[in-house]
Amino acid sequence: MLSKAIILATIAMLILIFLKVPVFVSMMSGAMVYFCMEPAATLQIAAQRLTSGMESVSILAAPFFIFTGVMMNRCGVTERVMDFCALVTGRLYGGLAQTNILLSTVMGGMSGSSIADAAMESKILVPEMEKQGLPKPFSAVVTAFSSIITPLIPPGIGMILYGTLAKVSVGSLFMAGLWIGSFCCISMMVMTSVISHKKQYMPLRTERMRWKQFWPVFKRAFFPLMLIVIIIGGIRIGVFTPSEAGAVAVIYTIILGLCYKELTRENFIGAFVECAITTGGIMLIIGAANIYAWALTKDQVPQALSAMMLSIISNKYVFLLIVNIFLLIVGMFMEGCAATVILAPILAPLAAAYGIDPIHMGMVFTLNLSVGVISPPVGAVLYVTCGVTNCKIKDFMKASVPYFLYLLGVLLFFSYIPLFIHIPFLSIA
Repeated sequence: MLSKAIILATIAMLILIFLKVPVFVSMMSGAMVYFCMEPAATLQIAAQRLTSGMESVSILAAPFFIFTGVMMNRCGVTERVMDFCALVTGRLYGGLAQTNILLSTVMGGMSGSSIADAAMESKILVPEMEKQGLPKPFSAVVTAFSSIITPLIPPGIGMILYGTLAKVSVGSLFMAGLWIGSFCCISMMVMTSVISHKKQYMPLRTERMRWKQFWPVFKRAFFPLMLIVIIIGGIRIGVFTPSEAGAVAVIYTIILGLCYKELTRENFIGAFVECAITTGGIMLIIGAANIYAWALTKDQVPQALSAMMLSIISNKYVFLLIVNIFLLIVGMFMEGCAATVILAPILAPLAAAYGIDPIHMGMVFTLNLSVGVISPPVGAVLYVTCGVTNCKIKDFMKASVPYFLYLLGVLLFFSYIPLFIHIPFLSIA
């Protein structure tokens, strides 16, 4: 039986979120309702949980990779990678739409932030896509939906948070995410090609790629692309942990900026400021959510839910279906970091009780919340993309229908075929 304090705290938090109060303020306020009503919960405990939630070594990876992504956008690295992606996808129907998808996948291996990816591509690629003759709603939709691949490719911030909170190997999540992200990239490119062929969105070029075209572009993009190999390869063979990989990525990116002579003092300071703002927002959410998660644990909410679910549902496939629906709804209303901090410690033990592989559950969780960032009413990527491109949300939603159906198919595929989560040569013991 849930206590009155935790019920009222949850209601207060949800009301504030619906009123568009900042997420960390909503969660902190809800937690304070609990602490005011529960005699055994003191403010000293709240302060302790606030700081301890931010002290995990694994979470150190998040600011490192955020800084890496910001630096790449400011030091000319992104442009070199984009030129390479445009060359590779030039003969496919959809032209720059295909470049957009491949660039999101490659940049995911460098920064891991879907919002940063969507903002960057909305500024750089969407105007060029419109010049090519692609409609603004279609361009905005491809930009938003391709950005959800970014958190699936190592080093995704969502996977770092889930692994830390659910006590699952972050390295193993990275390897599973590499496979799923690559699958999403290829399948989304195929679907975009079909749509583009039907609507006559033509390729960038019709002639075959020649060596003299390929080599200069590849040479410019070679060292930026090597960062993906360094991050994934280093974690895979055990040279460094995900957090250490983040530090290596920062140093590598700074060296590239200096070599390309595009790392100015203004760029460097600006990157620090942008990284601090982004990281500060994430850390505030993690700290506030950790207080609320403590209240849930104290009232034994995870155990109560586990007992209730096991008594009602005996089939793990039905459980997965319910989890998918639940997480999709949560993703529509709650920011991904907050949802992860609150729900990962609850759903991970539940999945284990049903005999579901922890890596499988982690990827289902991450994929669902990735879909949430492009779903109204809260979807951050949806509003960032429409805001930067000046695309009307009504037009965006109309153009996004086939992509939403595609994502639902991907969710069901990976929910019910866990065989594809583990690839032997990519797995980490």
